[in-house]
Amino acid sequence: MNKRMWYALFGLFTLLLLQACGESSDEEGLGRYGMLDESTPEYTAVTFLRSIYEDENLNTAISLSSDKMARILTRYHSNSNVQRHLLNLRYDTVTITPQSSGGVGRVEFSEASTITVFLSGMYGEDKVEDLRSLDLVQEGGEWKVTKIHADTYL
Repeated sequence: MNKRMWYALFGLFTLLLLQACGESSDEEGLGRYGMLDESTPEYTAVTFLRSIYEDENLNTAISLSSDKMARILTRYHSNSNVQRHLLNLRYDTVTITPQSSGGVGRVEFSEASTITVFLSGMYGEDKVEDLRSLDLVQEGGEWKVTKIHADTYL
């Protein structure tokens, strides 16, 4: 094999290697190890709350809500109003983790689910930790949030 062919193969290999390195996703996974499946109610619950605390508007939260919950969110107009009045829980920065129920059931066959979510973060100088439970139902093959409960363990 001549030098020109060797350089061409080396260049091609380098390009393929660089392209493979550049395909990393910027979106961080959800769940404890970033491996929460998108078809689970836990994923919907975490995405719903993250959109309320981290997005600029309520569009994602409204799209993940039932019709009744979407009307309630729309009435509050802004993320900070939803945090203050509906969730009664404000954060500057927050980490949202679904609590495992310990069950081994198959959620793809269930029509309703209640997910407890642990919220931990900072509001001003204070560290705030709390629990919220979200009721979800399956509508058209997608999980939708129908109700938010305060911490039932207090």
